[in-house]
Amino acid sequence: MANLKEIRDRIVSVKNTRKITEAMRLVAAAKVRRAQEQVLRSRPFADRLARVLENIQSRMQFEAADSPLLKLRDVEQVTLLAVTGDRGLCGGYNTNVIKRTEQRYSELKEQGFQVDLVLIGRKAITYFQNRSSQYKISASFQDLEQVPTSKDAEGATSQVLSEFLSGSTDRVEIIYTKFISLVSCNPVVQTLLPLDPQGIALEDDEIFRITTKGSRLVIEKDSAPPNEEPKLSSDVVFEQSPDQLLNALLPLYLQNQLLRALQEAAASELASRMTAMNNASDNAKELAKTLNLTYNKARQAAITQEILEVVGGASV
Repeated sequence: MANLKEIRDRIVSVKNTRKITEAMRLVAAAKVRRAQEQVLRSRPFADRLARVLENIQSRMQFEAADSPLLKLRDVEQVTLLAVTGDRGLCGGYNTNVIKRTEQRYSELKEQGFQVDLVLIGRKAITYFQNRSSQYKISASFQDLEQVPTSKDAEGATSQVLSEFLSGSTDRVEIIYTKFISLVSCNPVVQTLLPLDPQGIALEDDEIFRITTKGSRLVIEKDSAPPNEEPKLSSDVVFEQSPDQLLNALLPLYLQNQLLRALQEAAASELASRMTAMNNASDNAKELAKTLNLTYNKARQAAITQEILEVVGGASV
């Protein structure tokens, strides 16, 4: 039977660990609320931009416009933009993105394409830099805000734009974690460049809300309200040429798309951390119960042994 003092020390250690994991869960929950507020604050600009592009699309044919961001090229070089976190303790969030990036990298290599990486997040940077002989890294970004802002998206947007416009790459794909539910986050691959003019208006957009049910924090997913920005009047005359309008607005649209991906990845990371810390707290609680039971058994056995020794000594 284990020493009573060792069991007591371990019980204290487990209870202290549970306090830490519970505090980290609450901190992650508070940051999810901030992420929700950030998404809602950025939505009016996104809605207005989508409405403007949608109306320009209805007034002219994008296919006739000479915008480099819309041109389909013969693909030889592909850039993968992988989004992970700077910290761990969030379950398999970072590992899943890294594995999906490796898988996509291998698929493109097998198809004969040249591939390079643009990495966001310290976890991805550390992993792929340690394997620099296998992977080509063109740029990396870390220490972003926990709740991403447009400033965070600006650096990565400038990087992929410069590579695409200079002809260094013919296609840019982003790999990030799409939020599905509190316990399910799925890494997905989406094309950033060239832009698809048919995908400007997103009708199935979603927002996240953190609520309380049965004294437990949960994240719910609802459909976003429809775009209520007014349409442009049919008699509006554009002084600029279509190319000038598109060259000014499409980079903003690209940055907005990247920002939305970063915000969704951040929400997924925080939700994964909430789940991981909640599971850790539950496991610590169960372990403390088991240790208490073991301690009581050991204590009872020690008391019984002492009684037997006293009785044995009295009978001599």
